[in-house]
Amino acid sequence: MADVMKLKVITPEEEFYEGEVTMVELTTTEGNIGIYPQHIPLTAVVAPGVLKIHEGSEVKEAALLSGFITIMPDAVTIMAEAVEWPDEIDFKRAEEAKTRAEKRLATQSADVDVLRAELALRRAITRLELKH
Repeated sequence: MADVMKLKVITPEEEFYEGEVTMVELTTTEGNIGIYPQHIPLTAVVAPGVLKIHEGSEVKEAALLSGFITIMPDAVTIMAEAVEWPDEIDFKRAEEAKTRAEKRLATQSADVDVLRAELALRRAITRLELKH
């Protein structure tokens, strides 16, 4: 059997995922990262993106919206603000959120909180990436 590590993904509301994995892929504020067993210890800030959980030859995907990650050689813990499986996402609502954020950013009004609108857009795009 291939090397494995423990992965735990928790939110304030639930333990989203716990299991043994061969690889984890996600987006941090520094860029995309792939984590294999025996990775060097690291702590990072999670940015909105698709979380890919490799369980041997199977890959599960979820929308990971933000949080923190702690990596140890034999275990990875993601403390997420929010994370959703594709079947939990309302894609119509995500499309509407994307359109609203794009309109806010296009206005270039002083009343628009640009950072907040950009984050809303990234979250909506992340959710829509899981629409197959």
